[in-house]
Amino acid sequence: MRARWVICLVAALAALVGACGAAMAKPAGQGSEQGVEFRSGDVTLRGTVTVPTGPTGRRPGIVLVHGAGPETRAKYQAEAQAMARAGFVVLSYDKRTAGYSLTQRSYAQLADDALAGIRVLGRRADVDPGKIGLWGFSEGGWVAPLAASRSTQVSYVVLVGASGVPPARQQAWYLGNKLRYEGASGSLLRTVPVTGTRLLRDAGLFPEADYDPLPTLRRLRQPVLAMWGNDQQSPPAESASAIETALRDGGNTDVTLRFFPRADHKLHTSPDGFSRGEQLVPGYIETMTSWVAGQGHRANDVLPRQARQSHALAPLPGYEASGVQAAVFLFMAASFAAYLLVELARRLRGRACAPGAGRAPRWLAATGLATVLGFLGYFGFVTMTLTTGPVLGGRPVLWLVLQLLTVGVVLAAAATAMGWWQARSSVTGRTHARLGLLGLTSAVFVPWALFWGLMML
Repeated sequence: MRARWVICLVAALAALVGACGAAMAKPAGQGSEQGVEFRSGDVTLRGTVTVPTGPTGRRPGIVLVHGAGPETRAKYQAEAQAMARAGFVVLSYDKRTAGYSLTQRSYAQLADDALAGIRVLGRRADVDPGKIGLWGFSEGGWVAPLAASRSTQVSYVVLVGASGVPPARQQAWYLGNKLRYEGASGSLLRTVPVTGTRLLRDAGLFPEADYDPLPTLRRLRQPVLAMWGNDQQSPPAESASAIETALRDGGNTDVTLRFFPRADHKLHTSPDGFSRGEQLVPGYIETMTSWVAGQGHRANDVLPRQARQSHALAPLPGYEASGVQAAVFLFMAASFAAYLLVELARRLRGRACAPGAGRAPRWLAATGLATVLGFLGYFGFVTMTLTTGPVLGGRPVLWLVLQLLTVGVVLAAAATAMGWWQARSSVTGRTHARLGLLGLTSAVFVPWALFWGLMML
C-alpha cells in the first residue's frame, strides 16, 4: 500500500516537472504550432499553422507569403507568433524549390502556392471563412496581390515592404543604397547597381525582372493595408504612391498606407533601415489587427522622404549584350595570358626577347590579365556579399586598385606601341603577329573598361 502511494507521488511530481518544463519551453501567450502538408499543383508544401491560445472560436486567418530567395517558415516565426498572439490563425510554409531558383521563377506559380495555403485555412473549423487574407513581404508584395486577384476566398491583403516598381528597377535602387551605406561613391555606384543589373537581366539570371505589378493591382478588389519602414530595399514613397494610384484607378478605394520610420524593410526595429533588430516595430501588429477587425481605420500617413528616386533600366543594346561581354572577357583573358605564357616559354628555353618585345608588352599583358580577372572577382564579390571591402576617401580600396591597374594597362599599351614603332624594321613576322594581337586586345580593353566604369571617377 505504501509502495502504491510512493509511485503515485513520483508520478505526480513527474507530471508537475513536465508541465513546468513545457511552460518554460514555450513563453506565456505563445501560439501553439501544428505541422501541415498541402499540395500545390504537383508539389507538396510543408508548413506550420500557428493557433492562438485562449478561448476557442472562429478567428481571422492569414497566410504568410515569402520574400525573395529560398525562404523557409523559420524566417517568419516572429511574425507568425506575434500575429497569433493578436488573435490570427497563421499559416507559414517553406517556399517551393521546384521551379524556383536563381535563373527560374514564376510569380504566377508562387501565387498558386499562396492560394493553396488559403484553402488549407478555409477548411479549418477555427478560422472565419470571411476573414482569410494574405500577408506579402517584399517579393511577396508582387505575389500576394496576384493571388488575391484570382480568388474571392481571399478577404484582404496586407503588404509589407512591397515595391510598386518592377524587380530590376527596385534591385538597382537597393544596391545603390547599400553601396552608399558601405561608404562607396564614384563609378562603382553605377557599375554594380545599374550596369550589373542590366547585364544579369540580359543574361537570364534575373527571372521576372520586368514584372509590372500595376495591372494586377488595378484588378484587385480586396481591401489593402500597405506598410513600410525606413525602407532601403523598396522605394517607399514611389511604391506607396504607385500602389495607391493603381488600386484607385481600378476602383478600389479601400486602401490604407502606413509608415514606421524606426523600422527596416521587414518592419523590424532599425535605427537606419539597414541593421535589423530582433523585435517587430511597435504599432505594426496592432495596426494590422485593428485594420482587419474593421476598427480604427486611419487616414493614410504622409509619404516619407525618399532621398533618391529609382529609375527604369533600359535593355542593353546588342553590342553590349551579355553574350558580347562574355566573348570580350574571354578574348582579353586568353590574349593577355597567351602572351605571358609564350614569354615564359622563351625564358625557360634561354632565349632573349626579340626586338620590339621588351618589358612594356610584358607589363601590358600582366596588368591587363590582372585587371580583367580582378574585375571579375571583385564584381562577383560585391554582387554576392553586398559589401565593398575597405573604403578610402569614399572609394573602395580594391576598386581603386583595379582603376590604377587600368591606368597601368593604358600606359603599357602606349609604351608598347612606341617601342614597336621604333624597332619595327628589326621585328620578325611572328613577333609582329604577337604584338599585333596584343595591340588589338588593348584596343578592345579601353571601351570595355569605360563600359564598366574602370576609367571613370
